[in-house]
Amino acid sequence: MQGSVAGSGTAGPSENNFNSSSVSDNLVRQFSRASVFDSEEECEPLKHHVEFEVGPKVPLREQLERDKEDESLRRWKEQLLGSLHVDSLEEHIEPEVTLLNLSIISEGRPDIIIPLPFTPNSRGFTFTLKEGSSYSIKLTFVVRRNIVSGLCYINTVWRNGRQVDYHRTMLGTYGPQQDPYTHVMEEELTPSGILARGPYTANSKLIDDDKKCFLEANYTFEIRKDWD
Repeated sequence: MQGSVAGSGTAGPSENNFNSSSVSDNLVRQFSRASVFDSEEECEPLKHHVEFEVGPKVPLREQLERDKEDESLRRWKEQLLGSLHVDSLEEHIEPEVTLLNLSIISEGRPDIIIPLPFTPNSRGFTFTLKEGSSYSIKLTFVVRRNIVSGLCYINTVWRNGRQVDYHRTMLGTYGPQQDPYTHVMEEELTPSGILARGPYTANSKLIDDDKKCFLEANYTFEIRKDWD
């Protein structure tokens, strides 16, 4: 993710120039270098992957009863549960995952904490990022009811209708607990240069390995010459 307001103080090409294919290709390459992809061809959602069958879900109390003879599996699930007592577990099959907020961490400046639902600022953007800056995304979320397996964060970014970035980050497996979890992603670098500045649209999702979607949120951000 990245962000800033178009035409922020530096003379140069008009916003219409962003529609050219060469500019779009350049932005894709910049985002790709700063993401988990090695080339712009990889900056697309994976369409062909190996499917595997996930076993049927059962209430957590029943899972623990089934696994009591398997010492290693029982200990793993008890570790996921932390301080929760088995007797306090409810008979829920589906986990409940709630994203509380998203934070942007950049060295040398205060964290930008963005609560949900995403709310635009006075300029119509959820947040702003400085061009050419390093930053990390931190997710804060809670898990209730049951173990969530293979929780994954997906973020897709578009510029003038063209996809310029795609991240799929595996967060892991989490047990229900009262306290929120946090996950800090790998550091990224925003694109730089006058052609990178301006508005972007994005979509974020939280899904598990059953493809259950716990969150889908659209937002806009901007890349500027400097932070707000």
